Amino acid sequence: MMRAGLLALLLMLPWAATAEQTPEKSAAYVVDTGDAWVDAQLQDINHYAERYPDSFLDEVSRYAGVSRGYIAALMHTHGWQAGDVYFACFWAHVIERSCRESVQTWSRTVPEDGEAKRWEAVVAQLPVTPTNLHWRALRHAIVASHDHWDRPVTLDATLQRQLGNREQRQRAASSPTPPAR
Repeated sequence: MMRAGLLALLLMLPWAATAEQTPEKSAAYVVDTGDAWVDAQLQDINHYAERYPDSFLDEVSRYAGVSRGYIAALMHTHGWQAGDVYFACFWAHVIERSCRESVQTWSRTVPEDGEAKRWEAVVAQLPVTPTNLHWRALRHAIVASHDHWDRPVTLDATLQRQLGNREQRQRAASSPTPPAR
């Protein structure tokens, strides 16, 4: 009897770890990080996650260093949008904090009456003062995620100078890293 229960639990684990991002949730998704380019990409990531939830979970888990189960729980159990999960975890990664800390700060941030929660306010409350290097690292991570997913991404002039076009990024990613001196 105990084995049957354990087997049933193990069979349910893959279902519990999948994210549930629906077209209805994505259509209503609005994000405000204070950076219009990042906001547009997070909306695109939200749409991507509704179609490819496993790829989304794998990307955030692998490159932001967050447990896949935690990410799936944020989305499936707590109703988080994929774009918000992505921002929370990757922002935490670039400021060298935990995604959980970013999520908890979001939960504690109470907007003024009638005002929607904004990531800009959450970022300001985290213990690391945001710098241009943090925003740059986040933007580079977003471009890398789009490249991993083989998804088009429009770069602004600054990112174009920093990263080049897709072909240049692929060449750079596949070339061996020069030894450290």
